[in-house]
Amino acid sequence: MAIDKVTSAAIADDAVTDAKLSFNSNQFRNIIINGDMSVAQRGASATGKTSNGYYTVDRFQAVITSQGTWTHTQSTDVPTGQGFAKSLKIDCTTADASPAASDKLQLRQKIEGQNLQYLKKGTSSAESTTLSFWVRSNKTGTYICELFDTDNSRHINKSYTINSADTWEKKEITFAGDTSGTLTNDNGNSIECTWWLGAGSDFTSGTLQTSWGSSTNANRAVGQVNLADSTSNEWYITGVQLEAGEVASDFEFLPVDVNLRRCRRYYYKYDNYVISAQARGSTNFVCGSNSISHGGIFRANPTTTESNITYNRAQNLGVSSKSTEFVSYRIRSNGTDGAECSATFDLEFDAEL
Repeated sequence: MAIDKVTSAAIADDAVTDAKLSFNSNQFRNIIINGDMSVAQRGASATGKTSNGYYTVDRFQAVITSQGTWTHTQSTDVPTGQGFAKSLKIDCTTADASPAASDKLQLRQKIEGQNLQYLKKGTSSAESTTLSFWVRSNKTGTYICELFDTDNSRHINKSYTINSADTWEKKEITFAGDTSGTLTNDNGNSIECTWWLGAGSDFTSGTLQTSWGSSTNANRAVGQVNLADSTSNEWYITGVQLEAGEVASDFEFLPVDVNLRRCRRYYYKYDNYVISAQARGSTNFVCGSNSISHGGIFRANPTTTESNITYNRAQNLGVSSKSTEFVSYRIRSNGTDGAECSATFDLEFDAEL
């Protein structure tokens, strides 16, 4: 008998499960934050980079140990028809064709342990994870992706190949679950998801660690090409997703406000913030204090950086208190009585892992 409409009677309660669907229906299944590269609070471009840092796209950290000079850009070059508007571009501006043994070049995202407990790492029920992403480079060949367990100094490394120069390609890599080494259930760094882009012999002289094992540097980047060997080299990535299971689902696009709030847990930038109050005749009298909330909760008490400070009848901008929910600033009078005093400044809150 044909069914002309879907009803609870037509479909048994247990007839539809995640295992029978072609996608993972869980919201926030993507462990990676800002995988579509849409948020770049620090700016769209950063040049002359030779050391570790978060330079453009939020949550993605460059790791550079004496291997070339680089420009990082939030690019609009994206795979056609996939829904992405931004990518992260890494461009070599000073080459290093012969890296020293300890040199390395990586892109990575650090992940809080409390966001990973459902993977059941360190138990007999440990979940496999699948990493998927779109990548493009003029430099073809073998590249390495790594999951590194910082709590237990364990890692697993898999290779992928860029087959065609200057062509967007989608890669899917499945990592087995790890039955050893439980992850700490806190706000600290537990897993680093890393894309190797170059490595010296300290990291390439062994056998690639394709199953979970104790950390051995020589086994981390075996076979990795050297993206730093020419100033013609560039590398793009977008659509990064890490999820539980052995199959890559379609990329989970989040609303821009949700994605921005998730990024601001780790870093928040505010331009031209103003604190104002009534001045006092006594020099250095505290004449104003404002608490700044970024609409969420920082991962930890943030490091604060203030710049481009302009005073009006005031002096000595400083932090009076801070927590994971707010930072309070105060200004002091310069001795002018009765008039408004103020400070205008740019500020950064940094709670990165």
